[in-house]
Amino acid sequence: MSDRLLILLWHNIEPTWYQPFRPGAGIQGLAHQLRRLRQLATVLPLTSALEDLSNGKALPPRAVAITFDDGYQDNLDLAVPLLRELDLPATFFLISGILSREVDPWWERAAWSITHSKVPEVTWAGRTLGTRGRQGDDSILWAAEHLKTLDRSSMQEALTELVGLLEPGGKPDLDELFLDWDGARRLADQGFGIGSHTLHHTVLSRESRREQVRELVTSRAQLEAELGLPIELVAYPSGTRADYDARTMAATSEAGYRFGLAAHAGVHSDSTSPYAVPRFVMVPHRGFSHILIRRVMGRLNLIKGT
Repeated sequence: MSDRLLILLWHNIEPTWYQPFRPGAGIQGLAHQLRRLRQLATVLPLTSALEDLSNGKALPPRAVAITFDDGYQDNLDLAVPLLRELDLPATFFLISGILSREVDPWWERAAWSITHSKVPEVTWAGRTLGTRGRQGDDSILWAAEHLKTLDRSSMQEALTELVGLLEPGGKPDLDELFLDWDGARRLADQGFGIGSHTLHHTVLSRESRREQVRELVTSRAQLEAELGLPIELVAYPSGTRADYDARTMAATSEAGYRFGLAAHAGVHSDSTSPYAVPRFVMVPHRGFSHILIRRVMGRLNLIKGT
């Protein structure tokens, strides 16, 4: 028996403007990853595994839980049939404002605008951003990371400025990338776990404590009202150690959640705070060995100071 739980996190399955890769590679990679998990691990429902650990109950050896963030439409279209075929439980963390079509997926809008820019480069936030080829890919990642450092109001202003400078041609249909309430209900009706990913996908630590509570309370209330389910889990947007803090964890408790999940590597145990539950970020188009090598090299580079 074990007192540890490894929680894995995926986002989109197929390429998007923000995460472009070869079409078809995502579902092929995810199928391989999930089949390997089924062979090598004991995949448990997330909520019950977290509850068992918090109550001092042991888990089976090699205990793993599967999660997906953001509510991409391909989670329902591609991941769910595969999960059902393999009889694997999973939990989906949904952004209630995007489900309602009241919130713009800002990271995808920024990426689309760079990809469709009419100009080869722009100067924004003190940096020159190329919009073509590899430079465009690098600019997408840099712009998203910069926007994450801002509070929601400042982020929206900065995004509007960026899009204006880029002068993108056409108009994106970003809604088609994401689930709506009907899609969320289909997830719930098939027995999958549902958690909150906030109202606006706001990086919580950038906001006042009052605003954090509002994000968390409103999202939970909307999900419970629309889905008829208790919402006890929240995944912090972005979820690095810089993206939530002691105020966030206190706000999460005040908002009525039992657990708050992050997106930095680690293994959850009975000694981990219920409001700082780590998860290991996965990408579907890369194999396990490739992901692990990248993580090890990243740690070595940090040690070297490179």
